Amino acid sequence: MARKQSDYLAALLDDGPSPAPAPTERGSERLRGTTLLGRESALARVASGEVRQVTQLLLDPARVRIWPGNARSYAHLTEAGCRELIDSIIAEGGQKVPAVVRRVEGDPAHDYEVIAGTRRHWSISWLRAHSYPDMQFVAQVATLDDEAAFRLADLENRARADVSDLERARNYAAALKTHYGNHASRMADRLKLSKGWLSKMLRVAALPDAVVAAFGSPAEVQLKGGYALAQALDDKAQAAAIVAEAKAIAREQATARAKGAATLPAADVLRRLLDAPKRGTSETAPHIWRMPSGRPAMTVQSANRQGVTLRLHAGSGASVDELTLGLRILLAELEAQGRGLQR
Repeated sequence: MARKQSDYLAALLDDGPSPAPAPTERGSERLRGTTLLGRESALARVASGEVRQVTQLLLDPARVRIWPGNARSYAHLTEAGCRELIDSIIAEGGQKVPAVVRRVEGDPAHDYEVIAGTRRHWSISWLRAHSYPDMQFVAQVATLDDEAAFRLADLENRARADVSDLERARNYAAALKTHYGNHASRMADRLKLSKGWLSKMLRVAALPDAVVAAFGSPAEVQLKGGYALAQALDDKAQAAAIVAEAKAIAREQATARAKGAATLPAADVLRRLLDAPKRGTSETAPHIWRMPSGRPAMTVQSANRQGVTLRLHAGSGASVDELTLGLRILLAELEAQGRGLQR
């Protein structure tokens, strides 16, 4: 849009190429008059607001911070996730689509902040640090209050598949309080969203961090499964079992990452969490140490005043070091519940 406006304005102000043969005096006067009329008309249209001149700036990304009101998690951006954009910028000799920024005051380290274009900022920053030190961050400056900035960023993020449902949900939850006085209906109207859909997103935003940590990445928490978990967590008895299972899964995920193995798929994590209440609450359900494959390696069979009884499962593939780590974590869990060896 900005480029079309700029091209349109340039065309209006352009005098056009000079003809090869010299015009007659009368023709020269007529041409000059037409040019002046065209210029006056163009300037009048700019002054009236019908045509707006949009200025694009070439910025050092280090002088541009990220607005915290954006849903996208800058910390989770990676070279792999931005690879297609990085390759495109290299092939085109620079960034072609400008980001939207606004000026900041009182920050000696930054002059602007990104409202829309977080991935472009990250990619240009990465390129400058990897053999392209002269790459510039292309941006256009907008004058926006926080609520307008939020709506602009939200519109851009809706078209981005790499912005997860959980990121958007938590962004909405923060904006609900900050911009809309906790009135979900008002927020839905401003964003042109279904009230029912927004309500589900806000429920997903409230998922405990302990439950989110069970997934290989927060980006794996999608609206459908996340909303099912939120509903299950409304029951306190079910919630205790789900959180306990989430902590166990999180340990398995950590073990997998440490070994460089694949984490459990999101579908398997969701199934285990929703099935946890069927196996009893955290007080009665067995504590199990599992391998990344899902196979149980160690189970607490009993924990009472006489001691703790453990079962080591054959065929789990666990090494001695992994079993030692599992034992420490299981004992720490029992201690936290008052069922350990120190009571």
